[in-house]
Amino acid sequence: MTSFRWIEGVASTVVAAGKRLEAIAYGPPPGSAPTIVMLHEGLGCVALWRDFPRKLAAATGWGVLAYSRAGYGQSDPVDLRRPLDYMTREATLSLPEVLDAVGFARGILLGHSDGASIAAIYAGDRSDARVEGLVLMAPHVFTEAPGLASIAEAKEAYATGDLRAKLARYHAHVDVAFYGWNGAWLDPGFKAWNIESSVERWRVPALVIQGADDQYGTLAQIRAIEDRSPAAVQSLILDDCRHSPQFDQPQATLEAIVAFCRHYQEP
Repeated sequence: MTSFRWIEGVASTVVAAGKRLEAIAYGPPPGSAPTIVMLHEGLGCVALWRDFPRKLAAATGWGVLAYSRAGYGQSDPVDLRRPLDYMTREATLSLPEVLDAVGFARGILLGHSDGASIAAIYAGDRSDARVEGLVLMAPHVFTEAPGLASIAEAKEAYATGDLRAKLARYHAHVDVAFYGWNGAWLDPGFKAWNIESSVERWRVPALVIQGADDQYGTLAQIRAIEDRSPAAVQSLILDDCRHSPQFDQPQATLEAIVAFCRHYQEP
């Protein structure tokens, strides 16, 4: 049931899986144009997308919906420790209710890092004809030693550096946001996490964008997606780019997304 008030650039809330989630929309509402639903990274939120949602709406002419998952931004908190299958739970319990609440009619899921993994799981594990494509930036489909080492470095920076203070400007429950992500990824049991089987069930095309210098994942992630997906996969590897293509290479990233939308999502 639609319960979200789609008002350009006005912060609002949506309720999913029993949690109040902050959300913001740009561009035309569902029904007037396709919609891009944005899924943020493991330490992200609405505010940390910066002006990327607005630029995306302006460049595509589509509606764009960004929301903060439970535990992030100004959304309701979650209990710690988070279960190791928290991304699967997001994809199967929360995301479907978000889509229904905003009146999602057709469009794509755009995810970054953890958000890309959630989108990948949703596309493989649910039959939803409304989702016509995926844009995955810095996706993870399995764990890698270099990425886990970078996550361990983030834990140290949070405990002894200024990372906590920086994140506290954006997250109402900053320890929940950080340790919900960091604690799960550094749990010894998480090394076995793997969602390649979800990719094997994709039925929609995907654009995958990866920074050549991504500190959290290697190109093995992209090659696994290319090898596993039965649907078309377009890969873009960006030089001079780390974990956030939308900020490290904003123009190239935006142009690739616009081209993908035009090619696959013509009404």
